[in-house]
Amino acid sequence: MDSINNNQAEHNRSDLTDREAVERIRDIVESAKGSCFFCTHAEGGLSNGTRPMSVQKVDDDGNLWFLSAVDSNKNAELQRDPSVELFIQGSPHSGFLHLRGHGTITTERGVIDELWEPIAKVWFTEGKDDPRITAIKVAPSDGYYWDNKHGDAVAGIKMLVGAATGRTMDDSIEGTVRV
Repeated sequence: MDSINNNQAEHNRSDLTDREAVERIRDIVESAKGSCFFCTHAEGGLSNGTRPMSVQKVDDDGNLWFLSAVDSNKNAELQRDPSVELFIQGSPHSGFLHLRGHGTITTERGVIDELWEPIAKVWFTEGKDDPRITAIKVAPSDGYYWDNKHGDAVAGIKMLVGAATGRTMDDSIEGTVRV
């Protein structure tokens, strides 16, 4: 039996590097409104090192930046093992991204000032000068994305036409990302 990928008339694979990889990461993070699952290598616990986090910024080098508390489990786990995995979903039907990388913690005031948003006061009650606030930089080493090529509307139409005609008309694109 042939793979579904072999049954498609369209090219559906594109590995991305450098600028293209950074742009794909940035696009998916923006469509997800910064929301992701941030996974560390925990030593047990109910969450097993997985928690929702908000990406504050994707910089020009493809690094993802977060705000975190110095006394959080996440910071302690990163100090033991800086390996990080991020899982991001841009929308219900597109923009899926899995990244592996290296997390580092900083207390540099300029970085925290740049990443600060007023909603963060929920976790840092003293504002951006809260002594508990840190920033985490995740430098991705590699990852994989799944998306559609022409937007959700075109992908939906192609799925409906494909279902009606019995032909594979998947509008997906997938591949590796390396920054």
